[in-house]
Amino acid sequence: MIGFDIGGPEGIIILVVVLVLFGGSQIPKLARNLGRAQKEFKDGIEEGSRSAGESSSSDSSSDSSVSKS
Repeated sequence: MIGFDIGGPEGIIILVVVLVLFGGSQIPKLARNLGRAQKEFKDGIEEGSRSAGESSSSDSSSDSSVSKS
């Protein structure tokens, strides 16, 4: 992200705010859900790039078959 440089003091303040808002027992659940969301996002990105690669290769092969006819 552009313009975000979180150092030590800012990180500690953010950690304290998260602890106060969610409580100590909710933080592991929150971290687990964030990890799952990140994994699903990465899987979606990989699937999208694979399908885009397949469609572009099938487009080029269909183009070449059309030009041969």
